[in-house]
Amino acid sequence: MSQGLSSGDSFENICIFHILDGLREGLSHFSQTSRVALVYAVGPDDPLHVYDPQHLLFGHEPKLAKFYLESDAWRDGRPDTSTMGAFEQAKAPHPQLTGMISNGGWSGSMHYQMWFTEHHFDMCSTGPTERWIEYAVGLLAQNMAARNVFSANASGYVLQGYATHAVRDYIVDRRNEMMGWDTLLRIYPVLDAVLGISKTLEEGAWPRGRLVFTEPGVLGGLRYMSRFPEYERPYLERHKHVRKLLQAVEGTPRLMASDGRHLLGVVTGKIPPTAVMADFRGGYGFLHLGDELLCSFSDGAFHSTNRKAVLVQVEEVLLESGIDPLAGHDLYTSLSALVHNAAENKHGCTLVLDLKDEPVGIAGQHMVEPLNLAAPGRLELAMSLSKVDGALHIRADNRLHRFACLLDGPATPGEDRARGARYNSALRFTAQHEDVIVVVVSSDRPVSIIQNGMELTAVCPWKPPTACVEQPPLLADWLG
Repeated sequence: MSQGLSSGDSFENICIFHILDGLREGLSHFSQTSRVALVYAVGPDDPLHVYDPQHLLFGHEPKLAKFYLESDAWRDGRPDTSTMGAFEQAKAPHPQLTGMISNGGWSGSMHYQMWFTEHHFDMCSTGPTERWIEYAVGLLAQNMAARNVFSANASGYVLQGYATHAVRDYIVDRRNEMMGWDTLLRIYPVLDAVLGISKTLEEGAWPRGRLVFTEPGVLGGLRYMSRFPEYERPYLERHKHVRKLLQAVEGTPRLMASDGRHLLGVVTGKIPPTAVMADFRGGYGFLHLGDELLCSFSDGAFHSTNRKAVLVQVEEVLLESGIDPLAGHDLYTSLSALVHNAAENKHGCTLVLDLKDEPVGIAGQHMVEPLNLAAPGRLELAMSLSKVDGALHIRADNRLHRFACLLDGPATPGEDRARGARYNSALRFTAQHEDVIVVVVSSDRPVSIIQNGMELTAVCPWKPPTACVEQPPLLADWLG
């Protein structure tokens, strides 16, 4: 991370740059590619500035103007920061921007700051991200108080690798709200064990089954089916041993229970709201706090994604197509189920959604009667047919008309040789046929939605800031 120092850069700009760049990098690894922006004032009498190097806040100008310039809403509950200690902080009200996660506050060293980042559609929970931003708020205030450039640089690196800490902070805060401060379950060893077990193979197989962590004497609605003797309980830190024992609950409603240090035995029943539960599903898994889904884990790290494909573009096309809303909902539900099944089973598939009045000409395996995907068992049959080479041809009537379809067409400028035959065939086919959408599910989970020879889900890479900016513009000028 380049410090980008120059004679015109102020210390506050250096701090803001490193904190924002580290936060952006960290959130982009935890979630999808993420942008970050900041609205701030250094002193009580200073005007508000905005630092938005990747245009995250564009389109939100009216609400920002109303919150910051046309009212005193942002000052609600403002303390006298001149009397606050160097590291003392107070929370500030959020602007509540649609599709944004924000956090900020007041402090003696940085009078006001409010950070923003994107709320991605596939997030399990916003809690860890909120705690991540909250930590960035504290780091900026501390660095402004310390006035140390090297500390600011190090803070950026800390924020890059904060994922596990953010998950831990959110769990601890939520459990403290429900139980108070006097808890015995240590969260860091639990999270370390979850990641360690998730990477441990047993006879070539990834772990499956559920492992619940709770207070030693508080099992709530859980009931023991088998209990290990106190002096023979396996240690949680011995991941290989735990992985072997996890086979006892694989593919069953049973759970393996732990107090955070040892395995206690096999239990069944409803998970207590304060219990942490890891649901291992092979090469990935999900982390819960009671019934709340917190995050997923894979490849030895935690992630915000719920691992479900987001078909927002398909939903928008259906809304604009004039199809009856109820019929459109049923069609969207069928498409989503087919996509999620292919992604979870990693076999990949192609779905052709044909919205034409007359069916588009497409070569494939016909059926005597189209398959009604709303009828019992038919959707499951379509899921099996999606494994066959070729595409599924689905029309607006929520029926499967053909399978094993071959998509063809002349070359189109949007082709990408780095992608497979499914993707490029879909580009060629949709370039020749309007009112046709093709959903391509790759075997490694990415989902592409293609229409008119273009990928609607394509994401342009954002160029990160590579050096400290000069003084960010005044918020009033930026909004004007």
